[in-house]
Amino acid sequence: MADNPRGAMFRVIVPNQHSRVTNAELFFDLVFVFAVTQLSHTLLHHFTPLGAVQVTVLFLAVWWVWVFTTWVTNWLNPELTPVRLLLFVLMLGGLLLSTSIPAAFEGRGLWFAATYAAMQTGRTLFWLLATPRRRTAVRHNAIRILTWLCCSAVLWISGGLAEHETRLWLWIAALTIEYIAPAARFWTPRLGPSSIEAWSVEGGHMAERCSLFVIIALGETIVVDGATFAELTWTPENMAAFVCALVGSIAMWWIYFHKGAEAGSEMISKSEESGRVARLAYTYLHMPIVGGIILTAVADELVLKHPGGHADLKTIVSSVGGPMLFLVGTILFKYVIRNFLQLSHGVGIIALAAAAWFASEMSPLMLSLVTTTIMIVVAAWESLSLRSGTVEE
Repeated sequence: MADNPRGAMFRVIVPNQHSRVTNAELFFDLVFVFAVTQLSHTLLHHFTPLGAVQVTVLFLAVWWVWVFTTWVTNWLNPELTPVRLLLFVLMLGGLLLSTSIPAAFEGRGLWFAATYAAMQTGRTLFWLLATPRRRTAVRHNAIRILTWLCCSAVLWISGGLAEHETRLWLWIAALTIEYIAPAARFWTPRLGPSSIEAWSVEGGHMAERCSLFVIIALGETIVVDGATFAELTWTPENMAAFVCALVGSIAMWWIYFHKGAEAGSEMISKSEESGRVARLAYTYLHMPIVGGIILTAVADELVLKHPGGHADLKTIVSSVGGPMLFLVGTILFKYVIRNFLQLSHGVGIIALAAAAWFASEMSPLMLSLVTTTIMIVVAAWESLSLRSGTVEE
């Protein structure tokens, strides 16, 4: 295997040239289509305060293992056989992780924890071993990350061996360590914190990878809508709910992709601190975007099955909470890339809050129509303002 200026297994970065997402990476992502489906179905069947907390913990774990892999494959070259094999091994782990989600707080907790810990530490160890010794800063970065992940792995495994509330608290502690780590720049004794330069990424690739995960989540909502609708006796009410769900997904796509995704890719590609932008805009702020889409998928299934009567609490929480969480994520993401808050998104969040106030008086179908209309207005407002050159502040 020929060496390159960055190291034997590292991407060769060509100035002003975007590194494409490889077929191996796209193949790897297929596992997470299943993971997202498992998360939405688990929440649907455990829609209680405790169930919501548990699914949130599982979602944060799934997102973190995917986004950490994205960082590593931004640096390493997935076109090379050893890196491809790493992705295929991680696919196996991802399938075990996803299969364990419904019973992660029951009989398969140790499976979930052990698989997650093995994926996180194993991938980082591979990256460390793949880094040439002359690249001291990168090796130190890998050592820092591996140290933090080994500490959290102890809590993951301990939680898998524990039961009930103890498991939940141990896993929350493990996630807290992992989510604080990038903000703390993976500070470790002797090595100290990593430098911003050590986090430099190929910005276009990072932006495309995260936008593809948004597509995965949106695709899952469409799969849920289609599968649920196919099993129903078609009536005017659930047909209207089906159309409304699809239009809502299109509105979400429009809000994220019409201008935001492209602007984010351009901004991070030109940034002198691409690592800082990738850490905030793509590692942290894409979580509520994806989480909002998954919660909306739950709402779609509830409305499709029961479009009439008065909306119950879980229908209200998912129907309003999903779009609201999505808008909170997108307004913060676009603030980072544009340096101003989108007025359309802020008004949309306020409108959704107002809809929640009156939601108990609406039918699930009417609530879905209202939230979808709000999302359409947000999408149209932003598009028109950007086309006219008006700054939404």
